[in-house]
Amino acid sequence: MEALQLSSQRVDDVTVVAAAGDLDIVTSPQLDSCLTEARRSTTHVILDLSAADFMDTSSLAVIVGHWKKLTARGGMLALAGARYRYTKTLWITGLADRLPMFESVPEAVAACAGTTPAVAHDSAGGTASADQGPDRTARPR
Repeated sequence: MEALQLSSQRVDDVTVVAAAGDLDIVTSPQLDSCLTEARRSTTHVILDLSAADFMDTSSLAVIVGHWKKLTARGGMLALAGARYRYTKTLWITGLADRLPMFESVPEAVAACAGTTPAVAHDSAGGTASADQGPDRTARPR
């Protein structure tokens, strides 16, 4: 089991929280604290999961809680870089269909800023933009 490392940075009007390591019942309070701090400074938060090695349902509960609070304020919580192999619980629970997901942090930042058409990834790993429905032919990463 790998210890969780969290960092955050401000990119334009978005706070990017990067998680490296395991997101589980032991580390979910740490994730909750970091996301709470991020929500205090902005209404747009991106959780970079590109270095997450494991994710369980306790961490999903934290993510969903913050997603609901941000969307209630007119904001957004987006996930970036989620790798299917390490974050399967997003797809198993169906949250990959509900949460905004992007291949990379720059794509997520652009979507939050509204500078490019939002390209989110559906549960099958395909893409959906504001102009098209999801591409269900691709597989999860």
